[in-house]
Amino acid sequence: MSVRVYNSLTRKKEPFEPLHPPQVNMYTCGVTVYDECHIGHARSLYIFDVMRRYLTYRGYQITLVRNITDIDDKIINRAKELKINWPELTEKCVKSYYRDLDSLRISKADYEPRATENIPEMIKHIEGLIAKGYAYTTETGVYFRVRDFKDYGKLSGQGIDAMRSGARKEPDETKEDALDFALWKRSKPDEPFWESPWGKGRPGWHIECSVMSAKYLKTETLDIHAGGRDLIFPHHENEIAQSEALSGKPFAKYWLHHGLLTINNQKMAKSLGNFITIKDFIEKHHNADFLKLFFLSAHYAHPMDYTDKKIEEAKTALERFHILLRKAQLIVRKPGIAFPAETVDFVEKHRQRFIEALDDDFNTPVALSCLFDLVNETNKFIDSEKHNLRYTEVIYRACEDTILELGNKIFGLFDDLSWEPLNDEEKGLLEERLKARHNKDFKASDSFREELRKKGIIVEDTKDGQSHRRIVG
Repeated sequence: MSVRVYNSLTRKKEPFEPLHPPQVNMYTCGVTVYDECHIGHARSLYIFDVMRRYLTYRGYQITLVRNITDIDDKIINRAKELKINWPELTEKCVKSYYRDLDSLRISKADYEPRATENIPEMIKHIEGLIAKGYAYTTETGVYFRVRDFKDYGKLSGQGIDAMRSGARKEPDETKEDALDFALWKRSKPDEPFWESPWGKGRPGWHIECSVMSAKYLKTETLDIHAGGRDLIFPHHENEIAQSEALSGKPFAKYWLHHGLLTINNQKMAKSLGNFITIKDFIEKHHNADFLKLFFLSAHYAHPMDYTDKKIEEAKTALERFHILLRKAQLIVRKPGIAFPAETVDFVEKHRQRFIEALDDDFNTPVALSCLFDLVNETNKFIDSEKHNLRYTEVIYRACEDTILELGNKIFGLFDDLSWEPLNDEEKGLLEERLKARHNKDFKASDSFREELRKKGIIVEDTKDGQSHRRIVG
């Protein structure tokens, strides 16, 4: 089965057929660097990283561009609030952004251009739109004539009049139409500026994505343009208009949009006290895999609601994987042991189901359930074959290899599978508990168990004796 994706432009699921396979040109809207990244940004960064990883796994050669907006009204206003220069603010936030990528173990894009590095190209693009009659100048800047672009609204599916009533109100009476959007803004005396044919100013927000995607991907038509659902209108709608008006070609073949994230059924906001930065999450939970498993539990296009309970569920889920992978690592591997045919079929069944799920518009919750099913069935298989040590080794090896192939290469999980060895104190407590249990002093045994739990070690009694494992996270 080939990969199929839901295209926001056509509003239907379609076979994924890039323009020049196996090459795929992919552009995603990045961050505006005026504050620290929050977990809503994390979902966007992670889910598109999973798509990139999966398409690579399926044999495509991905070139990903993810922009950084480093000049914007929000940046200017935030710098004023903090009483610092705007370049100082953006540099600080860019460094924080890259630290967040590292903590989430998400790869950088092939290109991560900044808006301020590409202003000459933006000016050239705007000049082209003016020459074609799609843009006009006023005393406040340069604007795009929305009504002259006949396909305006094709992505959002809205009519011009409906969009006009919903458009953000701007205190600018110089525009010909309230829906016209800024390509270039003339700067006020105390604002940053760049020289242009229309005076000192800075680019509008929308123009940067059109220009930088075409420049760094070296194409006028992208295979994939991706971003949050909240960007469909006006941002992505405006990108299409200003790009296609100049080139006369489709701006992007496939548009992919992820759902938005709420916190306890509320929009994330500092004023509500529910603003969770990526840094805050990692400092509290110490493991990015908790957040990743939470994101994977819902389809990327659907909205998600973050709660502490769901993160605890993700911790439990991760621990299920770690228990099995830890058992697999403890097995002494012998070279030259072939997998029995029934074992290969057993593991391959779940692997194929995983691939089928991701082929179907990157359906991560179904794919994740395939990995859980593999763990469950592996444990059942081993319980029924305990007498056969050869099978135990083989099935653990097969399961481990498959989980790491799919869970690590595609989902970016399990990067850290190093288990901290027991120290002398912990070993001593385990030995004392074992003695207490042997002497049927169950009160002392329970006391040692609780002391070990406080140190992050879970002790379990099985038919084969006492076992232990470290708590994940």
